[in-house]
Amino acid sequence: MSTTSFKPTLGLLDATMVVAGSMIGSGIFIVSADITRNTGSAGWLMLVWIITGFMTLIAALSYAELSAMFPKAGGQYVYLKEAYNPLIGFLYGWSFFSVIQTATIAAVGVAFAKFSAYIFPVFSEDAVAVNLGFITISPAQLLSIFVIVLLTFINSRGVKNGKVIQTTFTLAKLISLFCLIVFGLKAANSVVWHGNWQNAWHLHGLAVDGSVKEYTWIIGAGAVASAMVGSVFSSDSWNNITFIAGEVKNPQRNIGLSLFLGTLIVTLIYVSTNLVYTAVLPLQQIAAAPKDRVGVAASEMIFGTSGTIMIALLIMVSTFGCNNGLILAGARVYYTMAKDGLFFKGAGTLNKFAVPGYALWLQCIFASAWSLSGKYGDLLDMISFVVVCFYMLTIGGIFILRKKQPNRERPYKAFGYPLLPIVYIIMGITFCLLLVVFKPKFTWPGFLITLLGIPVYYLAVATKKSSVSENNVED
Repeated sequence: MSTTSFKPTLGLLDATMVVAGSMIGSGIFIVSADITRNTGSAGWLMLVWIITGFMTLIAALSYAELSAMFPKAGGQYVYLKEAYNPLIGFLYGWSFFSVIQTATIAAVGVAFAKFSAYIFPVFSEDAVAVNLGFITISPAQLLSIFVIVLLTFINSRGVKNGKVIQTTFTLAKLISLFCLIVFGLKAANSVVWHGNWQNAWHLHGLAVDGSVKEYTWIIGAGAVASAMVGSVFSSDSWNNITFIAGEVKNPQRNIGLSLFLGTLIVTLIYVSTNLVYTAVLPLQQIAAAPKDRVGVAASEMIFGTSGTIMIALLIMVSTFGCNNGLILAGARVYYTMAKDGLFFKGAGTLNKFAVPGYALWLQCIFASAWSLSGKYGDLLDMISFVVVCFYMLTIGGIFILRKKQPNRERPYKAFGYPLLPIVYIIMGITFCLLLVVFKPKFTWPGFLITLLGIPVYYLAVATKKSSVSENNVED
């Protein structure tokens, strides 16, 4: 038995927790090491996070206008389709399904398993649980798949179940991060702080062995863009709430407000957490943290030997809640694509719990496959370029829709329009161009994945037309 419509059950708090919870995974505890190696200074480490937070806030305030105009499931896919054409919308949905969402779910799942191994060594990523000859599977990968399947099952039983997990786990990790910040600032080492901030704006490369690489201004700009790959990934998925607009109470008001509140909270936490890192760890230790686990190194300085266990528990809570939000939201995009005849037909149906069960399990299969691939980390780096490109296209869609649909009701208008959306687009273009020049491996693979969607789109359109023709003949 199935139902035909979503049930609005998410209030403002729930929606805000989806935004914040989907953003905060494992990145904040890891990527500052790479940022420090690229920028070599405390000031630039902080500025990278501030720039990323500023861009995220602008984007969230801009999306608020679009979410109020189209308060239904599908989010960014719907906005791009309405502003441009069905092909552009499909290319986003294709990229979203093939790698953006599913590979992110896999990466967050494996991060959960890796930090579980601190407490339960049996889940070590270095051990071999299954050897099939052509592929070896670690206990960490099996645990990742188990978590993905478990969260998919819970969310397939109704949005209320996913809501409880999301709100509970996000509140828990926000409180935990707040405590980490408070105790970290209390444990601040004045000698370390002074050393890190004495020459805070000297932009240069800082190797793990302590050697320094001086930059020209253009190489320095490329280094900043490279550093932002990590902060952009860590701040991504804030738009997941727009995908489940059909299940939000009073969506015209609550989606835009939750976007602003969620991104603001996370931005403040990210900047504060990095201040703590510079207060307890010399820059060289941040850059050379074992396996880039800056959060672990900082916790050991703050809490002593128990810090490793504490941060492992925090990251387990963080990644579990993050994956719940990703799994909850992602399937709604495939549902909307299927309703347009551009995805597997079954994905366009709701089960008896008023959720897209078929789409959820299809997403689960692909995410589980990425967990086994061992390549999800590389792919996530590569798609940062494509993700920002689609964000720019979507924000540019505000200008287009104001001309195409001037009379459409807009309960909320983008804050700072047209200046702030233009600022975002300029910053996004700068970021992407610098990546093209200095980090081409982060660009062309993502482009290829996106372009592969073009023949898939026309095949889907042809199949849809053929199906319609057959139905007409039968009638």
